[in-house]
Amino acid sequence: MAERLAEAARQRRARAMTAAAGSAGPAAVPLLLCALLAPGGAYELDDSDGLGREFDGVGAVSGGGATSRLLVNYKEPYRSQILDYLFKPNFGASLHILKVEIGGDGQTTDGTEPSHMHYALDENYFRGYEWWLMKEAKKRNPNITLIGLPWSFPGWLGKGFNWPYVNLQLTAYYVVAWIVGAKHYHNLDIDYVGIWNERTFDIDYIKVLRKMLNHQGLEKVKIIASDNLWEPISASMLVDTELLEVVDIIGAHYPGTYSGRLAKLTKKKLWSSEDFSTYNNYVGAGCWGRILNQNYVNGQITSTIAWNLLASYYEQLPYGGCGLMTAQEPWSGHYVVETPIWVSAHTTQFTQPGWYYLKTVGHLEKGGSYVALTDGLGNLTIIIETMSHKYSRCIRPFLPYFNVSKQIATFSLQGSFSQIPQLQVWYTKLGKPSGRFDFQEQDPIWLLDTNGQFTLELEQDELFTLTTLTTGQKGSYSLPPESQPFPPFYRDDFNIHDPPFSEAPNFADQTGVFEYFVNSDDPGEHQFTLRQVLNQRPITWAADASNTISIIGDYQWSNITIKCDVYIETPDTGGVFIAGRVNTGGTLIRGARGVFFWIFANGTYKVTGDIAGWIIYHLGHVDVTEKKWYTLTLTIKGCYCSGMLNGKPLWNDVHVNFPKNGWAAIGTYAFEFAQFDNFQVEAKS
Repeated sequence: MAERLAEAARQRRARAMTAAAGSAGPAAVPLLLCALLAPGGAYELDDSDGLGREFDGVGAVSGGGATSRLLVNYKEPYRSQILDYLFKPNFGASLHILKVEIGGDGQTTDGTEPSHMHYALDENYFRGYEWWLMKEAKKRNPNITLIGLPWSFPGWLGKGFNWPYVNLQLTAYYVVAWIVGAKHYHNLDIDYVGIWNERTFDIDYIKVLRKMLNHQGLEKVKIIASDNLWEPISASMLVDTELLEVVDIIGAHYPGTYSGRLAKLTKKKLWSSEDFSTYNNYVGAGCWGRILNQNYVNGQITSTIAWNLLASYYEQLPYGGCGLMTAQEPWSGHYVVETPIWVSAHTTQFTQPGWYYLKTVGHLEKGGSYVALTDGLGNLTIIIETMSHKYSRCIRPFLPYFNVSKQIATFSLQGSFSQIPQLQVWYTKLGKPSGRFDFQEQDPIWLLDTNGQFTLELEQDELFTLTTLTTGQKGSYSLPPESQPFPPFYRDDFNIHDPPFSEAPNFADQTGVFEYFVNSDDPGEHQFTLRQVLNQRPITWAADASNTISIIGDYQWSNITIKCDVYIETPDTGGVFIAGRVNTGGTLIRGARGVFFWIFANGTYKVTGDIAGWIIYHLGHVDVTEKKWYTLTLTIKGCYCSGMLNGKPLWNDVHVNFPKNGWAAIGTYAFEFAQFDNFQVEAKS
């Protein structure tokens, strides 16, 4: 196919008519300038009868959770290059929308994201990395739309219940404070805010939130509800006029390209406010290409937002590799510009929010779809996809079988578009790996002598953009460094006076929040530490563990020695651990297996095969108390492990069979304050 396109690009003008007559051969010219081929589908693109719905943009989610965790640790120039591929206009994905998690301290798929209010009287608008990410996006595209959405909430809002609606005013204040803080501390204007991701909405809360936004002068901040299914939010809006008025967007997740009947009756804008979440290979790219078109064709959905923006978390966590691109090795600088970036570009580089769909959009006769959009100023962009069932299945929902076959499609520009002289052409071929190539610019189609008609020969798994805009670009940088495993020897003393981020590099919190801490009680060796800062279980979105834990390293590590200074702050019941071979995380963290070495303030220790402490390998008494520093060492080799306290053997040759490999980790027995320092791990083959 690549050779055919190149040959066609060189010879198109000279032999358009002879190709149409058949002299060029049956497969020589996939893109023709006239409509003289064998009969096929005919499609009119016309604005004479008005326009369709307003286009609101294409975007992606950072969060839900901790999906951009490793990005911040990349060194320059690689970090900026990754950001350019995501946000820079006319370069890569050129996203119109960035949706971020309003961190709530809970596990929300691949980790926890810290709240701006861990406790009732605590406010800090520099925790985490979403503020930084939004500023970097705005730096590249000042017009990018920003959305905030909570997944979990800090525990104090629930007053003992796992429920954010105990005090509606308090929860609304918490969310509005995040929006106000974004503006005050970072000069970020949040455009939309959601309710509670994929969980129950409360009608009274939505109304209270609207009133509080207005009271703070945030009338321009619009509300999306309910980031779950089309129902019951649509039906609720139809029977409650106040709710109908305060909800601006109905956002549904993974709608399968269809919207609900009642949702359409509300006359509100309909968004797929989370979609995709599919591994970013050629099948994932096909999924993304299909739904970007068919969400509108089938469902009148005017915005599609991918989960997730960037696979920048340890790959063995849930949904590894499900970002638009991959950047999971800050230690090496390696990243991969995956095909979904260029599939995005087919739409994002040639449209903008505020454009309008034409009414004349639809399905192709032999499978696939087409949409057309205009800015109302004479510009036109047409996007055509022919994704096959085999190579476009998203991870959810179930995709009924359909057939796409080779076809000839003739398009006729009518109405105000009839005098367009030429269209620029961009092309992507997906499907079988051997025949793929991404986002190639082709010769323009000249329309002066064809009465506004052009014909395409379409095969399976193709994506065409035809546009009046000449600003498209396939941006590129020199290849990043080669992929490398996590360093086998790693040490962090956390001695940083002014950390750019609240979390230490490469640690990925799975329950709890671990932050840089200045220890005023110890101005000496342990003045700068890493501290677990939650003393209450958050209002959870997933099944957080009963213990806190942060993982780090290479999932393939097997024979390792982990060493760390630890400091228990809670008398009697407090406890901390170091661990190796931790075999799972994310939403599965409660069931994590590994080798866990615990010490407790009550003068005991134990070795367990799981984070929950059900599988006990060894236990005993030891001279340990709270508010003293101890050095723990855990060595795992083959089927045996041993541990030391302050450099002296505490237990030896405890037999362990499972798991065979996994991450290193630190953590606490409960949601309690504790500190860690001088972390070190050495892995051996």
